Amino acid sequence: MKTLLKTVTTSHANYSALLLRIPIGIIFMAHGAQKLFAWFGGYGLEGTAGWMESIGLAPGFLMAVLAGSGEFFGGLFILLGLLTRPAAAVLAITMIVAIFSVHFSNGLFMSNNGYEFALALLAASVSLVAAGSGKLAVDNYLAKKLA
Repeated sequence: MKTLLKTVTTSHANYSALLLRIPIGIIFMAHGAQKLFAWFGGYGLEGTAGWMESIGLAPGFLMAVLAGSGEFFGGLFILLGLLTRPAAAVLAITMIVAIFSVHFSNGLFMSNNGYEFALALLAASVSLVAAGSGKLAVDNYLAKKLA
């Protein structure tokens, strides 16, 4: 288990991962807060659950909790640089689901509710899975403690 945690938390990246983590973490947290807490013009769990049911993601309440929690807490972990790789992997899967269940049939561009933005978030998430947290991250502290 210690070896697994060390592998997950070790990062050799420089400040580039930090520069990606900050905006991506904030964006995911905001989208998760819309789903969970109805902040920033969101519909909260009930509204999101109803919408998810209406597009075939059932049970809607569970899907809303999973998507909202993945985005909010995954975004928070990315922002902090805490277990960045697993958090980014969860968010990458979330974006794949969003692309194919909501946006793909609308084409690429956001102006038509397409998958352009979700694809950019997917790319950023996959990049963080590969690079790790970079500098100024809780993962670096954990990696040193596990060494």
